[in-house]
Amino acid sequence: MPRVSKKSHPNRMPPGVAHPVDIHVGGRVRGQRKLKGMSQGELGDALGLTFQQIQKYERGANRIGASRLYQLSRILDVPVAYFFDGMAQDIQMTQDNFDLDVVFTEDPRDSSAVMGSSETTDLVTAYYSIDNPRKRRAVHDLIASLSKADWD
Repeated sequence: MPRVSKKSHPNRMPPGVAHPVDIHVGGRVRGQRKLKGMSQGELGDALGLTFQQIQKYERGANRIGASRLYQLSRILDVPVAYFFDGMAQDIQMTQDNFDLDVVFTEDPRDSSAVMGSSETTDLVTAYYSIDNPRKRRAVHDLIASLSKADWD
């Protein structure tokens, strides 16, 4: 009978701690779901899951397998690579075990929280509802200049 080690692998997250990649992918699922105007229940129904399972995926508490990620890409109408876009560059695969060695300079939940917030979704929806490209560009330029302004 094989012996089971009680020590965790040095490249694995402690029990109960979501892996940064799972958090990032879950945030991308949440953001795209909201952009499509879908509820967690609607997405769950499309996948044959409960809304609670979708919540766990979106928080990164549960990993999303390859076949499920493919299903999500079809339902949300994005390529599979979309879920990994914008991921921190300091995530690298090790050759020995293909676990992830992760060193983040910031908490990945912070950036996905911004991208998955209803405020961001409302802003993006309003922006793209501006039909006139010149007006839309003017709004873009205004926001860009305001973000760089020194208000002190």
